[in-house]
Amino acid sequence: MIEVAIKSIIIGAFVGVGVGAGAARMFHAPKAQGMGAFRTLGELNACAGDAASHFSFGLGFFFNAWASSVGAGAFTQDVDHRIIPNWAAAVLMRKGKRPEDTLHNPKKMAISGGIIGIIVVAFLNLTASAIPESLQAIAVHVLVPAANLLIDPIMPVIFWLAALDAGKRSGFWGTIFGGAAHLIMGNAVPGVVLGILIGKGVDDSGWTKVTKTLLISVIVLFILSAFFRGFDIQLLESMNMAPPEWLLDFHKLLGLEVK
Repeated sequence: MIEVAIKSIIIGAFVGVGVGAGAARMFHAPKAQGMGAFRTLGELNACAGDAASHFSFGLGFFFNAWASSVGAGAFTQDVDHRIIPNWAAAVLMRKGKRPEDTLHNPKKMAISGGIIGIIVVAFLNLTASAIPESLQAIAVHVLVPAANLLIDPIMPVIFWLAALDAGKRSGFWGTIFGGAAHLIMGNAVPGVVLGILIGKGVDDSGWTKVTKTLLISVIVLFILSAFFRGFDIQLLESMNMAPPEWLLDFHKLLGLEVK
């Protein structure tokens, strides 16, 4: 247990510092090179700088990550994409502090992320190593389904309600892209988050070159995602239309599996 704890502290510190600083640097692009994932940036923005929202968002994915580490002995991507950056932001923004002074500061986020990373990684590893194999099987069959229900459909509904509450434009684009994401990807959260970003961007700046580019980029992203997932073929078949041979051949040419 001591060896697991020492290694967890070292790994958690390195991961937390990198994730925290990387998430903060995303807010300074393109002046500074970003180091984080676009979806992490979008989800951090969706919490609107509210400490409680950041904490509850990370908590929703924590149980899934905990169940995965206990039952399967492996971390999910939610640990570094969602839990550590959101909890690091929640710690910094307590007592109503501004995101510009906390979440957007790479140094503060690196320190906060390092502390949160140590705590989270150590907790997950220590509990996973301490639980007997018989209880691990129970965790897989009980905690994982419960966490999956939290992620889908509860989380998409919460984000959709947040989009509606953010204004007409955010609600409109959140509904459109959320519905498209649900059909194409099976989860509406990425689409709703992108819809919120577009809606709030237009509310703050209007239809500028940046917001238009963002909208076009998101549309192109959804089109490419739909194509590479074979959604175009499924859509035609759901409408009782036979997919054209050239489209099927194009999918096969790119090595895409067509069901």
